[in-house]
Order: sequence, then structure tokens, then C-alpha cells
Amino acid sequence: MILERLEEQLPGIVLDHHAFRGDQTVLVARDRFAELVAFVYAEGFQLLVDITAVDWLLRDPRFDVVYHWLNLASQERLRIKVRVNEGEAVPSLTPRIKGADWFEREVFDMFGIRFTDHPDLRRLLMWEDYSGHPLRKDYPLDGGDVFCDDTGASFAGKARTLNP
Repeated sequence: MILERLEEQLPGIVLDHHAFRGDQTVLVARDRFAELVAFVYAEGFQLLVDITAVDWLLRDPRFDVVYHWLNLASQERLRIKVRVNEGEAVPSLTPRIKGADWFEREVFDMFGIRFTDHPDLRRLLMWEDYSGHPLRKDYPLDGGDVFCDDTGASFAGKARTLNP
């Protein structure tokens, strides 16, 4: 498995690890993330399935940036977690993997986590001047948006019916 090869080739790079139903998860420090990615890529984990984040509002560091990888030859799955605080950035994977572009933009848009050396880090799902990041735990439940009322209903609730 990849965990044994990691410990052998890059001792101390894995801060924590666990397995669930055969899928390995490793936690790596932000400053060694690029080194770890280069190694697992060379080991055959060349399909980046997804990038997401988790907001642990009361924990320090606050966020986990989570990368899901698949080795197509062995069908091994690997999850890499990088912890990051508010205002810190994670190295971008776009120079190595072009498909990381929109994944990183989505994480930036929804959580506000920045990626260094990203070629076009701008909002992907929300409009450019939208305030806040909707998947943060401290984001207002009503959206903080002037277009939403206190029930969260859309404009469709105010539409007239054809047969009154």
C-alpha cells in the first residue's frame, strides 16, 4: 500500500493516517504538501478525483483541504488532508494537473481558501462581488443576501398563480 512506501521514501512526512474500508487517508503539513503530491503522482495516483474542504470553526487550524486521488492501475484510493488557517494558502496543483483548476476555484469560492500560483483564482459558482463564502460554518443561515427574505424563499414564492 501507498502508506508503507511513503514512510519508507519520505520519513516523517505523514503527520497522521487512518484507513476506512480500504481507503487510506494521510495528513500532511502544508509546507511538505507539494513534495507529497510529487511522490504519490510518481507512484501512480494520477487521477485527481476531487478537492474539497472542511470547516472546523472552533479548531486551530480552522480548515482541512481534502484531496481525493485514484491510482487507475491498482484501484487504490488515497485521501490527502492539509490543514490551513484563515488567510493561509495551499500550493496550487494546476501547474501539474490542469483539472485541479476548477476544483481549487470552487474551494476558494465556497470557503475562501487561497491557492498560491493558481493561474486564475476567481469565483466559480457565486458572482464576483458576492460577499462571504457560503460553506463556512459562520456563514449566516439566511445567506446574508438582500435577495433572500427571512424564510429563505426565492422569488418563485411571490409569483402569481394562473387560477386564483
